[in-house]
Amino acid sequence: MENQISITTWVGKFLKGEFDAKDRDTQCDAGWYDWFCKDTALAGKTDVLGRKLLQILKSKKFDSDKTYVFFKNNCPMNGKLYDDFRICDLETGKVIYTVIPKNGHRVHNGQADVWGRENDFEGPLVQGTWKDVLRFFLAEK
Repeated sequence: MENQISITTWVGKFLKGEFDAKDRDTQCDAGWYDWFCKDTALAGKTDVLGRKLLQILKSKKFDSDKTYVFFKNNCPMNGKLYDDFRICDLETGKVIYTVIPKNGHRVHNGQADVWGRENDFEGPLVQGTWKDVLRFFLAEK
């Protein structure tokens, strides 16, 4: 991926409305990497996922000055389209967390998941509701 900006910078642009336009270039600037939906649907998805990111921004599990975010719209073979965002190390480009607010795979029934490097992405670190995701990221541990 090119042009990664820190999550701190991304949030500033998001809050100023710089990612509100529905055109493809704006949404690619917002961090969309891969999608199966219409281009015009991305702006709404950016808004929803951006608000989710804002909710975990104060997490001690990642440094918003040293990480960037990108977005994916996934198409599972067994289920509905669903979105996720990935929090990555700015220096190495490696994914630290994959956050899925509502999983589209049929077997997951729309639950929220977090996958991460703590267990080398071998299984979900969190499965449940968005509140479980918030608890994971905002716990004082």
